[in-house]
Amino acid sequence: MKMLVIGDPKAVLGFSLVGVDGEAATSAAEVNQALDNALSAKDIGIILITQDAAKSIGPRMEQLSLRSTVPLVVEIPSSAGVDPSQPSLSDIVLRAIGVKI
Repeated sequence: MKMLVIGDPKAVLGFSLVGVDGEAATSAAEVNQALDNALSAKDIGIILITQDAAKSIGPRMEQLSLRSTVPLVVEIPSSAGVDPSQPSLSDIVLRAIGVKI
C-alpha cells in the first residue's frame, strides 16, 4: 500500500524528497478533487492531509477522520507549523488510549 500527501506545495515537495507522492491543493475545490482521486485509488493505504487543506473542507474531514479505515486519512501539521488551537499529538494519544508520550 502506498501513502499520499495532500496539501500546500511546500509540504508536497518535502514529502516527495522522502519518496511519498503528493498532490498540491490550496483551494477547497482542489482539496476535494485530490481527496476524491486518492479515495478512488486502489493502491493508497494512507492519505496525509495538511491542517490548512483539512480546514478548507472541515465537515468532510471530520467525517473522514471518524469513519475512514482504508485508506486511513490522517491530518498532519502544515508547512507553516502546528496550529496552536489544535491539540498536540501527545494530547490526542493521551485522550485516545490513556498513555502519555
